[in-house]
Amino acid sequence: MVQVLGIGGFFFRAKDPAKLAEWYDRHLGVTKMGNYGDPEWNQEAGPTVFAPFESDTDYFGRKEQSWMINFRVANLDDAIADLRAAGIEVDVDPELHPNGRFARLVDPEGNPVELWEPLQTSV
Repeated sequence: MVQVLGIGGFFFRAKDPAKLAEWYDRHLGVTKMGNYGDPEWNQEAGPTVFAPFESDTDYFGRKEQSWMINFRVANLDDAIADLRAAGIEVDVDPELHPNGRFARLVDPEGNPVELWEPLQTSV
């Protein structure tokens, strides 16, 4: 059986792809590879959760939203402070979960983004 090595790309539709790519680069450091000569975004090795949800879940927010991306961060408090300083609303989950801490925001096109600070033992 083939076993994949990791996620090689995340592709999705956007109303204004250039503007959205610039937002992700500026606020989250995720660079877009527009051409084959462009450098790709290299992420730090660590845990990745792949979890389909029931079609009627409210975990992602809007009912028509079929996906949510989750980014690992080293320091959730610093990430929240930076985003809020840029005028971005961030909702912090007050609960410490067995696998770490979480916060939520939406990108300029209304897509949900979750930030995750894993517990040191889960990385």
